[in-house]
Amino acid sequence: MPMTPASMTRLELAQQSARIMWDEDNATRHVGMKLLDVTPGHARLSLTVREEFTNGHGMCHGGYIFMLADSAFAFACNSHNQRAVAASAAIEFIAAAQRGDVLTAECSEQSRGGRSGLYDTRVTDQNGRLIALFRGRSATIRGRFIEEEPS
Repeated sequence: MPMTPASMTRLELAQQSARIMWDEDNATRHVGMKLLDVTPGHARLSLTVREEFTNGHGMCHGGYIFMLADSAFAFACNSHNQRAVAASAAIEFIAAAQRGDVLTAECSEQSRGGRSGLYDTRVTDQNGRLIALFRGRSATIRGRFIEEEPS
């Protein structure tokens, strides 16, 4: 018997939604991110800073840090089997990341209601040093990752 949203736990639904989204997310996979964990309203992804990610100062380009934080946000806000996109996002860069650093973005849902949600993401390096703080606001769109089977 195939699993349907009604027969799945919230955790199973979040993890299955993440698997489907991962397969559709070419950009996240292309830069080498790893999906570490997804639970309802929460996601962790990592990225190793490669040489081609560094800017003219020899530091990780902020766009890659933003992309990592944004991807964690995307997986967190899509963990409820309702497709969602960013309505707005902002980042504060706290410290520089260097080539070889392994960055981890951990995103947690702060609020969700109606068609929008608010999510905070912390980006840290392999030593737990804070690299950036990101806040994103989501908006739901049409579609689910797992549809109910017609009766």
